[in-house]
Amino acid sequence: QMRLVESGGGLVQTGGSLRLSCAASEQISGYTLAWFRQAPGKEREFVAATRWTNGNLYYADSVKGRFTISRNNAENTISLQMVSLKSEDTAIYYCAAGRPIVSTLRMISAYTTWGQGTQVTVSS
Repeated sequence: QMRLVESGGGLVQTGGSLRLSCAASEQISGYTLAWFRQAPGKEREFVAATRWTNGNLYYADSVKGRFTISRNNAENTISLQMVSLKSEDTAIYYCAAGRPIVSTLRMISAYTTWGQGTQVTVSS
């Protein structure tokens, strides 16, 4: 079974930037790869996704224009470039892999493989 390992989290000031990476243990071609996050006391929520089938990128409204998801199929990695960070971006960030249809790719249940998460803390 595929394994996912996130890295790149840390502490950053409001307005700063971070780049998260997620390395897969096997080929990611054929998979939709996504980032989710979970803030303290809140449910896990969709952040961004990149589909294999059409290469389209999808974002939550809360991060659109600030976050950029990308994938490198040759290296089996995905990244999340985050700029203009806000305190409300503080959360554990998880990468996920699955084969959802477009209508479900924002749903947690659509993904079969998850990483263990990396903490992002934005201080004001």
